Amino acid sequence: MTANCILERVAQTKSTNDDLLKRWRAGELIDPVARIAHQQTAGKGRAGRTWLAKPGDSICFSLAFPFKRKPAELTGLSLLVGLAVISGIAQAYDLDEAMLYKAGLRLKWPNDLLLNNAKLGGILIEGGQAKTGDPTWMIVGIGINLRNANEIESSLGSESGLKVAALDQLLPPQSTPPDVEYLWLKLIASLEHHLSEFDQHGFRMYQEQWGRWDAYLGQTVCVSGAGKEPIYGIAQGINQAGALLLQQANQTIAIHAGDISLRVQT
Repeated sequence: MTANCILERVAQTKSTNDDLLKRWRAGELIDPVARIAHQQTAGKGRAGRTWLAKPGDSICFSLAFPFKRKPAELTGLSLLVGLAVISGIAQAYDLDEAMLYKAGLRLKWPNDLLLNNAKLGGILIEGGQAKTGDPTWMIVGIGINLRNANEIESSLGSESGLKVAALDQLLPPQSTPPDVEYLWLKLIASLEHHLSEFDQHGFRMYQEQWGRWDAYLGQTVCVSGAGKEPIYGIAQGINQAGALLLQQANQTIAIHAGDISLRVQT
């Protein structure tokens, strides 16, 4: 891990993303800051959804990172973060990535981690550039279920229809998972490395790698967004900018990041 990343640990906060966003808006961010909370009382998912996390059953943290690139040049960032998280998990759990793939770990476009088609974790990225010439500060929020997947799923209610997974399902019975602090440090180290590479080279060099983890490649899907009609097609991977390629009857269209959900059609 680089020496200039500030590590902050708090027992409770509303949202680590909001904490760091407030500092960015006030012009108080200088070096990268990683902030983890034992409990978030108002954790956020995408599109204003609530991220439910019982203390001890999940890891929730945010990383404020400055990019030299302009906001428009950060396409594919959420996909890149997914790859960084997989790398960090592999290191923390002392498992190679091929074993994680065999165990059913996948990435769902644009920003979810799945384990055997159940939600393992989510990524929320916020931020921007205060004025031209300033660094582009992005706040990368990550939540990952650690244990008690059934309890987490029950707390969401049957009407949600969401299947939930947890990292302890990657380990053999009776084995001891890594300490949360150790997992966090491995994730931060992986994020710093990947984000620095992304800042230099963009997403293009990661396109093929992300495609290997694509949960819905070749499947019929529905892409929906707030205020938009659902779009159906066959998922054909991503382009060099990280946009989803959707094959329809007579054309292939590119769907860019935003308030979009992806669902397999049965």
